[in-house]
This record gives sequence, C-alpha cells and structure tokens, in this order.
Amino acid sequence: MHGERDIGFEIRTLSNLIRRDVERNIANMDPKPNGRIHGWAINYFYENRDRDIFQKDFEEKFSIRRSTASNMLKLMEKDGYIKRISVENDARLKKIVLTDKAVKIHKEICRDIAAREEKLRRGLSDEELAAFFRVTEKLKRNMENAE
Repeated sequence: MHGERDIGFEIRTLSNLIRRDVERNIANMDPKPNGRIHGWAINYFYENRDRDIFQKDFEEKFSIRRSTASNMLKLMEKDGYIKRISVENDARLKKIVLTDKAVKIHKEICRDIAAREEKLRRGLSDEELAAFFRVTEKLKRNMENAE
C-alpha cells in the first residue's frame, strides 16, 4: 500500500459501482444483453459499422486477451447479437457484424451509457475531467508496459 489510498483499490471500488449500475439497467432491457460487456461491445460494433471489425480490433479496444474475446464473441454469436462473416480476400479472417437483434437494443444501450456517463461526470469541471483522462492514460500505459 502507498500512503493512505491505493489506486488499484479505488479503481476496483469504482468498477464495482459501475458494474452494479450496468446490471440494474440490463435487467430492464428487452432483449437483455448477456453480460455487462455485451452492451459496450454492441455499442462499439455499431459505432464502427462502416468498417470491417475483426476479433483483434475488439481485443485491442477492450484490452482483453484473445481467449477472453473469443469466448465473449462466441456467446454473443450464440445469443444472436453478432455474426462472423468471412471476408473476400482472406477466408480465415471473419469480420464481426451486428444482427438486427443487436441493432434493435442499441438505442437503449446508448441511453444507458449516456445516463451512466452523466452520473460519473456530475460535479466535475472540464479541467478535472481532462486531468482524469490524462491520469488514466498514464495508468493504462504503466500496466501495458508491465506485461
């Protein structure tokens, strides 16, 4: 522990609070995304629907390992939220495409994400937000460089 407060503990505590908020809101969605990350993933795929997105892009965006991404995508495919389609120039590569089911709940997911973002930003100045994002980028780099 470093001093009175530990960065990892504070991040974990905040993560738990955000997770609970996500789970509470998912319970009211129809159809329900299966798992907390599915909403974020659906939003990511939707926002990037004008270009080909592959598993590697997904792994990099969410800083997850290949096996984690593979399991999540398999579950999303099984639940009918995505399709993996071979690309013309390389049949081994499969782009990830949202299904109509996922597009249908995208607006609801966006409202949920926007409401949560509003809660998180409440009472923070532009300067505080800028400092927060600078610090989180440094923390992410520190963790990536430690691997």
